[in-house]
Amino acid sequence: MEVILADSAGFCFGVKRALEITEGEIEKAGGRVYTYGPLIHNEIVVDDLEKKGVTVMEEDSDPTEYPPGVVIIRSHGVTRDVMEGINGAGHVVVDATCPFVRRIHDLVSDHSAAGEYIIVLGDPAHPEVKGIVGWCQSKDISVISTADEARKFELFDQKSVFLVAQTTFNVKKFKDFVEILKGKGYDINALNTICNATKERQEEASRIAGEVDAMLVIGGKHSSNSRKLYEICSERCKDTMFIQTAEDFTPPKPWSISKVGITAGASTPDIIIEEVFKKCQN
Repeated sequence: MEVILADSAGFCFGVKRALEITEGEIEKAGGRVYTYGPLIHNEIVVDDLEKKGVTVMEEDSDPTEYPPGVVIIRSHGVTRDVMEGINGAGHVVVDATCPFVRRIHDLVSDHSAAGEYIIVLGDPAHPEVKGIVGWCQSKDISVISTADEARKFELFDQKSVFLVAQTTFNVKKFKDFVEILKGKGYDINALNTICNATKERQEEASRIAGEVDAMLVIGGKHSSNSRKLYEICSERCKDTMFIQTAEDFTPPKPWSISKVGITAGASTPDIIIEEVFKKCQN
């Protein structure tokens, strides 16, 4: 069996940076270390950090309920209010927000302050999107996650619109949704804030899925970017499977496959990817 592994599979820049920052704080070990919510959407990595003494500060909890310590803001970022609340509770904040996400925070803050209506393309329940919304300086903001929502969107005044996207949003959907919204005649400044790593990962996954008999997408069950990869690959390869570890992959018998492709989400460690790759080879 030929096994094709995507070059882009595995940790992205933002996740690597957040992990390196966290490991650095663990080494200092001058006191308690928290992450605001799970550092990344991968249970294996989070469990490993817990064994090293890192505690997860539950999202939307009262930071004063936790003894003072270092609180690491994960790559997804948080709202302005959450940041101020953690600081005000006597914790030391170490901001590991991905620079690409931080840029969106600044853009939304500046453009909303200038009186523009903000549209965010993304999953409203995802922590990154919640964080982006929390930097808007007005109530004039909407989150759009589906084409139907884009078609139903209405703006009842002549405000200019500034549009951004979750960094892991589907590239094709971004283009489609912007086209729908611009077709309504609004004055829209649409900025594609999907990070290049996401774009390259999605394009490579789509290409490989179109060349193989079966496709494996490795990622945490709560990982938004991994689910998007699965969605993209499923459109190109009907035999696409979503797994978290090599243990989840049990090929059906008989399995007449000559070529299998593998990709992985931005929060998937190299060791898991290697284990899946070896299992396929064997």
